[in-house]
Amino acid sequence: MTRIGLVTLLVEDYDAAIEFFVDALGFELVEDSPGTTDDGRPKRWVVVRPARGGTGLLLARADGADQRARVGDQAGGRVGFFLEVDDFEDRFARMQRAGVEFLETPRAEPYATVAVFRDLAGNRWDLLGPPTGA
Repeated sequence: MTRIGLVTLLVEDYDAAIEFFVDALGFELVEDSPGTTDDGRPKRWVVVRPARGGTGLLLARADGADQRARVGDQAGGRVGFFLEVDDFEDRFARMQRAGVEFLETPRAEPYATVAVFRDLAGNRWDLLGPPTGA
Protein backbone atom coordinates (compact mmCIF):
# COMPACT_ATOMS: atom_id res chain seq x y z
CA MET A 1 0.00 0.00 0.00
CA THR A 2 1.21 3.48 -0.83
CA ARG A 3 -0.41 6.65 0.43
CA ILE A 4 0.39 10.21 1.39
CA GLY A 5 0.35 10.30 5.17
CA LEU A 6 1.02 13.98 5.85
CA VAL A 7 1.21 17.28 4.01
CA THR A 8 3.03 20.21 5.61
CA LEU A 9 1.05 23.40 6.06
CA LEU A 10 3.05 26.45 7.14
CA VAL A 11 1.36 28.42 9.92
CA GLU A 12 2.19 31.50 11.96
CA ASP A 13 1.06 30.09 15.30
CA TYR A 14 0.54 26.48 16.39
CA ASP A 15 -2.32 27.13 18.81
CA ALA A 16 -4.33 29.34 16.45
CA ALA A 17 -3.94 26.74 13.70
CA ILE A 18 -5.02 23.91 16.00
CA GLU A 19 -8.08 25.92 17.04
CA PHE A 20 -9.04 26.61 13.41
CA PHE A 21 -8.66 23.05 12.15
CA VAL A 22 -10.20 21.37 15.20
CA ASP A 23 -12.97 23.81 16.11
CA ALA A 24 -13.92 25.30 12.73
CA LEU A 25 -13.22 22.37 10.39
CA GLY A 26 -13.87 19.44 12.74
CA PHE A 27 -10.44 17.83 12.43
CA GLU A 28 -8.89 15.78 15.21
CA LEU A 29 -5.67 16.74 16.94
CA VAL A 30 -3.60 13.58 16.43
CA GLU A 31 -0.32 14.71 17.94
CA ASP A 32 1.22 17.74 19.61
CA SER A 33 4.73 16.91 20.76
CA PRO A 34 7.60 19.21 21.72
CA GLY A 35 10.81 19.14 19.73
CA THR A 36 13.77 21.26 18.74
CA THR A 37 15.04 22.67 15.47
CA ASP A 38 18.41 21.62 14.07
CA ASP A 39 19.98 24.53 15.91
CA GLY A 40 18.27 23.79 19.24
CA ARG A 41 15.29 26.18 19.21
CA PRO A 42 11.94 24.85 20.45
CA LYS A 43 9.34 23.66 17.98
CA ARG A 44 6.36 21.31 18.01
CA TRP A 45 5.27 18.34 15.92
CA VAL A 46 1.57 19.09 15.42
CA VAL A 47 -0.62 16.81 13.31
CA VAL A 48 -4.33 17.26 12.60
CA ARG A 49 -6.43 14.92 10.51
CA PRO A 50 -10.04 14.77 9.32
CA ALA A 51 -12.16 12.95 11.90
CA ARG A 52 -12.57 9.77 9.84
CA GLY A 53 -8.96 9.50 8.73
CA GLY A 54 -7.19 10.31 5.53
CA THR A 55 -4.14 12.42 4.89
CA GLY A 56 -3.13 14.53 7.87
CA LEU A 57 -1.69 18.01 8.02
CA LEU A 58 1.61 18.69 9.74
CA LEU A 59 1.12 22.21 11.08
CA ALA A 60 4.62 23.66 10.89
CA ARG A 61 5.36 27.08 12.33
CA ALA A 62 7.14 29.11 9.69
CA ASP A 63 10.82 29.48 10.46
CA GLY A 64 12.67 32.32 8.77
CA ALA A 65 11.69 34.99 6.27
CA ASP A 66 11.30 32.64 3.28
CA GLN A 67 8.83 30.39 5.08
CA ARG A 68 6.94 33.30 6.66
CA ALA A 69 6.47 34.79 3.17
CA ARG A 70 4.71 31.58 2.08
CA VAL A 71 2.23 31.36 4.95
CA GLY A 72 -1.22 31.73 3.40
CA ASP A 73 0.01 31.39 -0.17
CA GLN A 74 1.35 27.86 -0.37
CA ALA A 75 -0.38 27.20 -3.69
CA GLY A 76 0.38 30.53 -5.36
CA GLY A 77 -3.19 31.84 -5.00
CA ARG A 78 -4.83 28.69 -6.40
CA VAL A 79 -6.99 26.27 -4.48
CA GLY A 80 -4.40 23.96 -3.02
CA PHE A 81 -6.39 21.84 -0.58
CA PHE A 82 -9.60 19.87 -0.94
CA LEU A 83 -11.85 18.92 1.98
CA GLU A 84 -14.34 16.22 0.98
CA VAL A 85 -17.44 15.79 3.14
CA ASP A 86 -20.48 13.52 3.00
CA ASP A 87 -22.99 16.13 4.22
CA PHE A 88 -22.11 19.35 2.42
CA GLU A 89 -24.97 21.47 3.79
CA ASP A 90 -24.26 20.51 7.40
CA ARG A 91 -20.51 21.12 7.14
CA PHE A 92 -20.98 24.37 5.21
CA ALA A 93 -23.35 25.67 7.91
CA ARG A 94 -21.03 24.56 10.73
CA MET A 95 -18.07 26.28 9.11
CA GLN A 96 -20.05 29.48 8.55
CA ARG A 97 -21.08 29.51 12.23
CA ALA A 98 -17.41 29.08 13.16
CA GLY A 99 -16.51 32.18 11.11
CA VAL A 100 -14.78 30.47 8.19
CA GLU A 101 -14.44 32.89 5.27
CA PHE A 102 -16.17 31.54 2.17
CA LEU A 103 -15.28 33.25 -1.09
CA GLU A 104 -18.43 32.17 -2.93
CA THR A 105 -21.82 30.61 -2.44
CA PRO A 106 -21.97 26.86 -3.04
CA ARG A 107 -22.18 25.83 -6.67
CA ALA A 108 -23.04 22.60 -8.43
CA GLU A 109 -20.37 21.04 -10.62
CA PRO A 110 -20.63 17.66 -12.36
CA TYR A 111 -18.06 16.21 -9.95
CA ALA A 112 -19.22 17.80 -6.67
CA THR A 113 -21.00 20.55 -4.79
CA VAL A 114 -18.26 23.13 -4.23
CA ALA A 115 -17.54 26.24 -2.19
CA VAL A 116 -14.12 27.87 -1.92
CA PHE A 117 -12.99 29.01 1.51
CA ARG A 118 -9.83 30.36 3.13
CA ASP A 119 -8.06 28.84 6.09
CA LEU A 120 -6.84 31.06 8.94
CA ALA A 121 -3.70 32.00 6.99
CA GLY A 122 -5.46 32.71 3.68
CA ASN A 123 -4.79 29.47 1.76
CA ARG A 124 -7.65 28.58 -0.56
CA TRP A 125 -9.53 25.32 -0.07
CA ASP A 126 -12.44 23.64 -1.85
CA LEU A 127 -15.18 22.26 0.35
CA LEU A 128 -16.47 19.36 -1.73
CA GLY A 129 -19.69 17.43 -1.23
CA PRO A 130 -21.55 14.90 -3.32
CA PRO A 131 -22.81 16.22 -6.65
CA THR A 132 -26.39 17.49 -6.67
CA GLY A 133 -28.72 14.57 -7.27
CA ALA A 134 -26.10 11.99 -6.26
